[in-house]
Amino acid sequence: MTIQSFLSLSLPRNCTARSNNIRMLEKKVENFNMNRVIDEFEEMTRNADQVQKQTLKEILHKNKSAIYLQNFGINGNTTDPEAFKALVPLVTDLDLEPYIKRMVDGDTSPILTALPVPAISLSSGTSQGRPKFIPFTDELMENTLQLFRTAFAFRNRDFPIDDNGRALQFIFSSKQYISKGGVPVGTATTNVYRNPNFKAGMKAIQSLCCSPDEVIFSPDVHQALYCHLLSGILFRDQVQYVFASFAHGLVHAFRTFEQLWEEVVTDIEDGVLSSRITVPSVRTAMAKLLSGPNPELAETIRTKCMSLSNWYGLIPALFPNAKYVYGIMTGSMEPYVKKLRHYAGELPLVSHDYGSSEGWIAANVKPRLSPEEATFAVVPNLGYFEFLPVSETGETEQEPPVGLTEVKIGQEYEVVITNYAGLYRYRLGDVVKIVGFYNKTPQLKFICRRNLILSINIDKNTERDLQMSVESAAKRLAEEKIEVIDFSSHVDVSTEPGHYVIYWEISGETEDDVLQDCCNCLDKGFIDAGYMSSRKCKTIGALELRVVERGTFRKVQEHFLGLGSSAGQFKMPRCVKPNNVKVLQILCDNVVSRFFSTAFE
Repeated sequence: MTIQSFLSLSLPRNCTARSNNIRMLEKKVENFNMNRVIDEFEEMTRNADQVQKQTLKEILHKNKSAIYLQNFGINGNTTDPEAFKALVPLVTDLDLEPYIKRMVDGDTSPILTALPVPAISLSSGTSQGRPKFIPFTDELMENTLQLFRTAFAFRNRDFPIDDNGRALQFIFSSKQYISKGGVPVGTATTNVYRNPNFKAGMKAIQSLCCSPDEVIFSPDVHQALYCHLLSGILFRDQVQYVFASFAHGLVHAFRTFEQLWEEVVTDIEDGVLSSRITVPSVRTAMAKLLSGPNPELAETIRTKCMSLSNWYGLIPALFPNAKYVYGIMTGSMEPYVKKLRHYAGELPLVSHDYGSSEGWIAANVKPRLSPEEATFAVVPNLGYFEFLPVSETGETEQEPPVGLTEVKIGQEYEVVITNYAGLYRYRLGDVVKIVGFYNKTPQLKFICRRNLILSINIDKNTERDLQMSVESAAKRLAEEKIEVIDFSSHVDVSTEPGHYVIYWEISGETEDDVLQDCCNCLDKGFIDAGYMSSRKCKTIGALELRVVERGTFRKVQEHFLGLGSSAGQFKMPRCVKPNNVKVLQILCDNVVSRFFSTAFE
């Protein structure tokens, strides 16, 4: 296949109407062929530089009438990457916020894109304490399905799924609402799940969900989770893999099962759904699945649960034909991997692909790698990518960003994306490390979010630094057979000098001297030179460990769900900013004990 013919096949066409886009998507999802998808990816990545140039050309041509681009002197004749970069500045979400607000408020003029945007995605808001509005277009939906097909092709090559296989998917679609300007607004996952092509796309790659649609779209996430678990067990012999968007969601699901398994078994035994399910549409759908008493299955599940030691290997015990467990397990999800591995037993943990609410970036084409080793190959036609070099201190260097094929192995970069949905030279805020190349496209590891940082003066500790500190201290807690369920942090400058506050929710009670040891370990775990020197000369005060009541972080999650975040998209905020008053109040109101470090005395 020539590069010209490949580009014409793989890149989005210049459709003039949404109906054309939808017909194109339907055709693509109906004709999934694993080997062809892999071959196309191989060809694309061998020609990554040319695909990037063509992708930018397509984006600029498609959106040549966008007011934003025209304001910077971009016209239909601008196709050269260097000319584009010379004219259009690097931006953040704050820079684009006024433009997107106009779109949310109903302005249908070509502001960021040539055509009106059919929906707006709402980020979780956990990173910055406020949700971001992000344009969601048919092209982004097409990118999503392309990414899913690519990743599935590589997964299915390593972990083949039977034709009648199902997936236990803990997916939740929060409500879309209509803005005052008449535009549908929902989380990115909601916009994907509610798209008419999603179900067809999943069916084409053999990922038929165990749960009825009514469960996925339930207005009550707690009832939905219970029904997901029940549905999975009813199809237990057909379940080929278990999925949630994030590792946190998987761990939360099976922790919930620990508490409710006897109720689930009773439902199966009697053939009558629990009274806790009150949503009429969900009750009706689940009643059809139950379809009468099944004492044999109930006894099987009861026996399995009672035979487990501390719930180790729960997932393969419940789903004997599962091949793997799948979800995002990198970055802020790493703290949950240990517990997830406990539930999964010997089942492989496969890391989901790399993307954000702004769009997908890279696919996991080496699914056998553990979450700790997982890398992601950038898909060159999902957008036009640039990479801002990041120094060893975590600061963005003054050097200009480099192109996709110009990155250096071992260097860390902040990702910059230009996509089909009106984001141009948009700084994602993600720091990644280049670990190699897949053909000519870079393979990267996610390192951290740049804006999630603990800092009082010259100290700079990232989300990753916090995570490593917690992991180190948790080893002391593990000696007492206790685990850290969840954690967050805050910089307290209400007193002089300011100090770090770490919030822990733990699985049991222990002696104060153990928690004091943990507090000291946390303090010594921050190895940033600026922090250590500041602690030694006491310009930063003693780190404080605050242990909170069980269920506190569930309350934090409920708060974000109440703001419109999706249960499937939720990420626990690791560094709570001062403007996030409600979350700080929840954490502070539930403190049961406090400890101050003596590590530097």
